[in-house]
Amino acid sequence: MKLPRGFYDRPTLDVASDLLGKVLVHERRGVRTSGTIVEVEAYIGESDPACHAAPGPTRRNEPLYGTPGHAYVYLNYGIHYLVNVVTEAHGSPAAVLIRALAPLEGIDVMRRRRRGAVRNDHDLCRGPGNLTMAMGITLAENRVDLVGARLFIEDRGIEIGPIAWGRRIGITVGTDRLWRACVAGHPAVSKGARTA
Repeated sequence: MKLPRGFYDRPTLDVASDLLGKVLVHERRGVRTSGTIVEVEAYIGESDPACHAAPGPTRRNEPLYGTPGHAYVYLNYGIHYLVNVVTEAHGSPAAVLIRALAPLEGIDVMRRRRRGAVRNDHDLCRGPGNLTMAMGITLAENRVDLVGARLFIEDRGIEIGPIAWGRRIGITVGTDRLWRACVAGHPAVSKGARTA
């Protein structure tokens, strides 16, 4: 079942924990890739120095202020695309970064997109940049409605283990906030974060 708009129109930390075990699906040129979400990070408001909304509204961060349930995709350090889920009410900038997936569908396609750079399936979508490369997610998906048919999240009733919360990683500010959630001990979770 595709997640409805109301799922995203809630406090960001609640959305973050509830995204674990859900399935991110991307349909591109007739090819479907998907994976179970096993690691996420929350970014909340202009008072969060690590959130793109910290400087206030800009053209780049405009999706963060928009309708919940849309994708916010950006290019990080000119290298990797990162995909976020916009949360909370319109005008309240917040999002959840999807950091890692356990691949489900289109694994052969994911391997081709990663150009053989992985040893096993758990490595395919570990880390937010690797995830988007494997899934074929680019800036073309920025602002896409997650209630639509191109990029969306489903509840397939997948059972997950305990959830662990820890510090956000890969940032230099706002590292004191324990806003990274993951499926504890899952092999697809970022290295150094599995025992958070």
